[in-house]
This record gives sequence, C-alpha cells and structure tokens, in this order.
Amino acid sequence: MKYRIHHVTRYQYAEPVSLCHSIAHLKPIQTRTQRCLASSVRVDPWPSVSREHEDFFGNRVSYFSIQQAHKALEVTATSEVEITPLPPPEADRTPPWENVAERLYDKGDGMMTDARIFSLPSAHIPLEASATQYAAVSFTKGRPILEATRDFMGRIFREFEYDPASTTIATPIAEVMEKRRGVCQDFAHVAIAGLRGLGLPARYVSGYLETLPPPGQVKLQGADASHAWFSILLPDVGWIDFDPTNDQLSSEQYITTAIGRDFQDVTPLRGIFYGGGAHELLVAVDVNRVPEEAEAVA
Repeated sequence: MKYRIHHVTRYQYAEPVSLCHSIAHLKPIQTRTQRCLASSVRVDPWPSVSREHEDFFGNRVSYFSIQQAHKALEVTATSEVEITPLPPPEADRTPPWENVAERLYDKGDGMMTDARIFSLPSAHIPLEASATQYAAVSFTKGRPILEATRDFMGRIFREFEYDPASTTIATPIAEVMEKRRGVCQDFAHVAIAGLRGLGLPARYVSGYLETLPPPGQVKLQGADASHAWFSILLPDVGWIDFDPTNDQLSSEQYITTAIGRDFQDVTPLRGIFYGGGAHELLVAVDVNRVPEEAEAVA
C-alpha cells in the first residue's frame, strides 16, 4: 500500500519573531516494513540555514534557522511511502518474556544488546512503580512475550479513557496512572514505563495512522493527525508495534516517522524563538492512499 502524507504546521505570532531555531522529525524513516519513496520539508519564511542529519536512532532530522523578522511560520512536509506489513508470529509460540529480558545481556547477540538503551529510564519515562505493577498483571511467570504484551495493550485500551483535555506533553506518568485518562502519547508512555520496569526494551514510535470516513461520507481534508504507539523487540524477529489507543498491532495503515526513547526524542517540530508574544498554532494532516491507477501511470 502506498500513501501520500501532507503535514502542515503553522504558527501565527502577535508580535514579530526576530530569530528562531527549530528541528523537525517529519520525514518518514526506512524500516523492514516501510519504504520512504520521496519526502520534502518546505519552510516559509525561507530559512537562512537549513540542513538534515540522521540522529542516534536513525531518524531523519531537519534543522532550520530563520534569522529575519517574521509574524508567521509555516512548515510543510510532503512524503510518499510504501507499506508492506509482515504477519506477526503466533503469540503463544514466542519466548517467555523473562528470557527476552535476560537476552539483553547476551554479549553475542548484537540486536539485543543494542536495544538495551530502550530498557532504561528516559526524560519523559522514569521508572514508575505504579506502571510496573500494572504491567506485571499481564506478565505472569513464563508467559510468552507477544501474548503478554497483547493482553497488556488491551487492558490499557479498556481501562484508560481517551481525553485530549486531561493532559499536556508535560503530564507525568504517575498522574496518568492515577487519573486513567490521556491521549496516544500518554498511553504509549504508560506502556513503555511498565515494560521497562520489568526489564524489557520498549521504544516510542511517532507517525501517522490512516483514518477512513464512515461509509458514504467524504473524508475531511486536514482532519488526520500525528499518532504515537510503542514497540517491543522480539528476539530473532525484530521490533513489533502495538497501538494501545486502538488495541491493535500495527498494520499497513501505520506510517512511522521516528522512533526514540520517548516523545522528546521524536517531537514532530520544536525549537526556540525570540519575540512573538502570544501565538496560535494550527496543524493539518492528510494521509491519503495512492490509487492503484495512479501507481500504474507513474
């Protein structure tokens, strides 16, 4: 399946901004199930400095600096990706979760030792006892890791309420655990905190999920949004993605832009600016399938 993604972020400032420095994680990465066929980031006003680099996690990071006065900033990312999903292993045939935690320290297993960083606390995901205890209910002794993680994901879906007004990017995990409400970022952070508390590697994934309108209705342009989920490492297989917001494993409808330890590593757009006063933010995202006839013509 091929998709075109159009992501527009616009800031409108009350007063002129004299200088801004920003970084963006808006270009999709290459994974074992995803190919980025084309991607571009356009900045208005035109930046004085613009460059791209690959970070520690393999993400494509765009940096730009605007050094002239401006009262609006618009960043437009346009990408085309191809998704080829792989069927997950049978859950009951995956290794016990304790064995996966132990293999992190097997010096002969490069894949596992490289993933050890994802088992450690990070800026937005400290070790949180309540999250670890919550996860432990699913991770009983000897239970296959994929089966346990699916159960854990399902419990977050059923027992936490999606409520965009309840949290911010700075809301601590302990508060989310107490209130049992939040958004996709919070649910991913809770899951990762619980898994790391058990000694398992888990990483944060940022990207998009294709949304489809109800039957007979037209899809609203700009109505899609960035999404977040988490993944675990299955020895000898690779990373498997789980979406606790929707209680499902990733499919061909999931597009990955960046992976990291938590939200801070993969923020779609962040930076510093001088001046501006109050500002308004508008984000519009479109995730559209490329029709088969268009593929044939191309």
